[in-house]
Amino acid sequence: MMEWLDTKRLSEELGISCRTVEAWRISGDGPPFVRLGRSLVRYRRQHVDEWLAERLCRSTTESGAKE
Repeated sequence: MMEWLDTKRLSEELGISCRTVEAWRISGDGPPFVRLGRSLVRYRRQHVDEWLAERLCRSTTESGAKE
């Protein structure tokens, strides 16, 4: 059975604010989502895991981070 996360649960699991998750949704930087209604958004666990895996880094240079 597929597991679905709402914005609050995703933000809690990632340790970030709901506003950040919402900003990612607007900019297209976050994981894929499904809009089921005007304010009803869900994230499929598998898609979140894949999105996170694509962002794995071994160094700050690899991540594109700037100091």
